[in-house]
Amino acid sequence: MPPPLADVLTARPVVLDGGLATLLERRGHDLASALWSARLLRDDPGALEAAHAEFFAAGAEVAITASYQASFEGFAALGLDADAAASLMRRSVEVAVAARDAVAPDGWVAASVGPYGAVLADGSEYRGDYDLDVAGLRAFHRPRLEVLAAAGADVLAVETVPCLAEVEAVLAELDGLGHPAWLSLSADGDRTRAGEPLAEAFAMAADVAEVVAVGVNCTAPGDVAAAVPLAAAQRPAVVYPNSGQTWDAAARAWTGTSAFAPEDVRGWVDAGARLVGGCCRVGPEDVAALRAALAPTAG
Repeated sequence: MPPPLADVLTARPVVLDGGLATLLERRGHDLASALWSARLLRDDPGALEAAHAEFFAAGAEVAITASYQASFEGFAALGLDADAAASLMRRSVEVAVAARDAVAPDGWVAASVGPYGAVLADGSEYRGDYDLDVAGLRAFHRPRLEVLAAAGADVLAVETVPCLAEVEAVLAELDGLGHPAWLSLSADGDRTRAGEPLAEAFAMAADVAEVVAVGVNCTAPGDVAAAVPLAAAQRPAVVYPNSGQTWDAAARAWTGTSAFAPEDVRGWVDAGARLVGGCCRVGPEDVAALRAALAPTAG
């Protein structure tokens, strides 16, 4: 049983995994549906376990589950009722735990809690132009948070949040939940995707005891330097950028070339980052290089 992640972050940086969907696509899985990698929770959970195991073998210490786009609404579109949807969300944790126990028993599992925009599958997690207010967003997130908090993950990864309204909503639901979580936004420099001050988002988490880290993910690598000091002023910083390529929501494809440079991790850590890894288009080889760049400070 690994120690609480929050305790380890006070002593050293911890290495996250990379883009789960990227690795699954590389292995030949079709993720073109609106459910993305969450489809495999029903259709091929063994593929998810194998992908988590490959990231652990590459040096990741934390697996982020395939629940990013898992929701009651999304699974209902496949004809699954609420009980079946909750079972698949729990399965996302189970397969990650199995991979962790087999390959990296000292590691952790983070249950991904994606933003409302991920369920819409229209790219709005990169814009924050939602049709729900804070109350509506709270109602959307509450049942997923409750299921995933009880599923056996070490921490909740509330990630790719694009706007302050959703930050307010998820923090209100985390407050009093009693389960560790990190809060990570998608950002442009020192602003949220909706154009609001990123520092304000991090400050909102300061009084929520469940939040063990704040930061950014699915952000271009070049935007990390602006975000880390803002996050580290409130909590240990979590940073896992994408490759710097651009997501075309209409074509459901990435364009451009990678700008992910694992050696940049030293600068992130020096600025206060304690959870470091990659997001979309970052593979096991990148995680291995990042881990090597951190040696000997990583576990």
